[in-house]
This record gives sequence, structure tokens and C-alpha cells, in this order.
Amino acid sequence: MSLNTPLSEWQGKVAWLIGASSGIGEATAHALHAAGARVYVSARNEAALARFVQTHPGAVALPLDVTDPAAVSAAAHKVQQAGSLDLVMYCAGHYKAQRADHFDLPQMIRHQEVNYLGALYMLDAVLPHLLERRAGHICLVGSVAGYRGLPKSLAYGPTKAALINLAETLYMDLLPNGISVSLVNPGFVETPLTEQNNFKMPALINSSQAAAEILAGWRKGEFEIHFPKRFTLWVKLLRWLPNKAFFALVRRLVKNPHAVPANERPKS
Repeated sequence: MSLNTPLSEWQGKVAWLIGASSGIGEATAHALHAAGARVYVSARNEAALARFVQTHPGAVALPLDVTDPAAVSAAAHKVQQAGSLDLVMYCAGHYKAQRADHFDLPQMIRHQEVNYLGALYMLDAVLPHLLERRAGHICLVGSVAGYRGLPKSLAYGPTKAALINLAETLYMDLLPNGISVSLVNPGFVETPLTEQNNFKMPALINSSQAAAEILAGWRKGEFEIHFPKRFTLWVKLLRWLPNKAFFALVRRLVKNPHAVPANERPKS
């Protein structure tokens, strides 16, 4: 049984993607455009958005800084003027590895502003329109890093945990109003953010593969869309471990930072 109204027919549907200048957001915008959607793309990088529009006829660029609520509201107004908003996807993200013994308050705040507060500004801008229509779909992009506390994820992980909780609560509140909510929790995907990592990333996939997983999840009416499952299912198990076992396992993995599931180890 589907938890959401399945999204399989995109011809003429209006989709607004926030954080679409690169990575998962750009790839999903490309896939939706190819499926026939009227795509609106937003991000700070105006040049990247302009390149997208040039290669995707009919797409519209709405540059904005997600930390500016007035800019988010203005962009939402432009999208809604074009017709019914069928999908809004929040995939703007900021990531810098951080540990508590190198606490950086400005970076902690920056993560909150981009990863979480920006999502709230989006909701404030689109919910009145969706509630009036009693239709539409909201998608938040979280991360498996939000499942439990992980090393070097002091700034990033809590923002993704907040998005996971937010999506679950939104789903319960909005379903009776005819509005679907989905949550995307990727594993490792080749994006400008993950390029910073200096360790082997298990089951790494590219952004086009991620977009295909997302559209497949929407087509099935899924609430949580996580991928690649050969990795994310392992990480999901961490949520069920008792604290003592969880902390012991993570300490052991940190001592051996290249440890990955057997089926992901390179063949010698």
C-alpha cells in the first residue's frame, strides 16, 4: 500500500527544485524535465542555473539564497503565479566535516541556516497555496547521516536528523489535507559536497542514479526513499542497536576508517 499519492505522470506538472545548481537537485530537475514537467530551478549559483535553462527549454531559473526568507517567498510567488505547484523539493545543502574537539560555532550555525531553516522558509512560502488546493507534494532531502550521531558529523548530522523528524511530522499533519510528503535519505552520492571527503565512500553512486531512485520512489508512492539500499540498509540497522553496541561498533570502524561491508570491499 502506497503511503503517498503515486507520481508517475509529469507532463505539464509544475515542479520547483531548491538547490538545483548541482548534484542531486540538478540531476532530479533534469529527469523531471525529460519526463515532461515544467521545471523551476533555484539556487545561489546564477551561472549554473542559466546553463541549466539553456539546455532545458521551458525551464525557469529563480536564483535565491535559501537563508533569505523574503527571497524564498518571492520565488514561491512566481512559481505559484504560473499555476498549480505540484511538487516542491528542498535539496539545498551545506556540509563541512566537524568534530567537537574543533568546535566551530559559525559553521554550526551555517549548517542550520542552509540545511534546516531554509526548509522552514520554503514551507512558510508554499503551505498556504498547497493547503488551499488540498493537493501537491513536498519532498525534503535528508541523509542517512541523520539516523544516528556519527564521527565528523557534528554540524551536518543534526540538521539532517531535524529534517527527518520534520518530514515525518509533516506527513502526519498534511496527509488528511491531500498533500503528500516524501523524505529522501541518500547514502554516498557524487556531488560537490561529497568531493570534500578524504575516505573511501561505500556504494558510491552518481547523481543521475540518485535522481532515478527518487523518481522511482515517487512513482511507488513511498514516504522514505533511501539509496543505494546495499549501503543504506546497513546504516538503518544502526538505529536499532542498543547504545552500548552502537558506540562500540562506531569506535571500531573509526579505528579502521576503510572498513566497509564485505560485498563492497575491493577485490584483490
